[in-house]
Amino acid sequence: MQNAQITLNPPPLVVGILLAAGFSRRFGDADKLLQPFEQDATVAEVSARHLRQVIPFVVAVIRPENSTLHAALSALGLQVVMCDAHEMADSLKYAIQAAQALFPALSGYVLALADMPLIKPATIFAVAQHIQTGAQIVQPVFQGKRGHPVGFSRRFTPALLSVQGDQGARGVLKQYAEEITLLECTDHGILQDIDTPEALREARSGSGETGFGRKTIDL
Repeated sequence: MQNAQITLNPPPLVVGILLAAGFSRRFGDADKLLQPFEQDATVAEVSARHLRQVIPFVVAVIRPENSTLHAALSALGLQVVMCDAHEMADSLKYAIQAAQALFPALSGYVLALADMPLIKPATIFAVAQHIQTGAQIVQPVFQGKRGHPVGFSRRFTPALLSVQGDQGARGVLKQYAEEITLLECTDHGILQDIDTPEALREARSGSGETGFGRKTIDL
């Protein structure tokens, strides 16, 4: 009797996207993403570790001149691409195109910001899992405020590639508001970005609850 051949279908492939091509204008002369955050890890490295801890395939988009960040993120196993972007929409679209080229079988994306190292891996996992199981758009919510990261199914690729300006994916979220699955969580890190030296000090000390909600849907 011949052995039966069993075909195992892999789970839907969700790709993480780490947006790290900003100018850090509010932070001053220093690059906020390269500031030490915990032990031997910078702000960007902690954000990248949390993302890749639950999503094996991650594309990071950075500025061409940031060789230090390129080396750090590559060492963590991220696929790093460079984009000389002047607006947030440019780097987002570049990252989406790179993800499509690298992982053509992808089923969706989890979009994260490199200046939000306090987001818990469990939150990222929950967003990715909802996309894997059929949700169209997923956004975490803490105490009534929407935050990051945001998940999109592959269906929204054309919409994400059409974004303009510095609002990133905000227009897509507004246009398809009725398709958003709101994911209640206890993770205040989904609201806390590091845009200023003061915000960095607060985040390091663990008392960074001031300023919640500054960056809610600016993907």
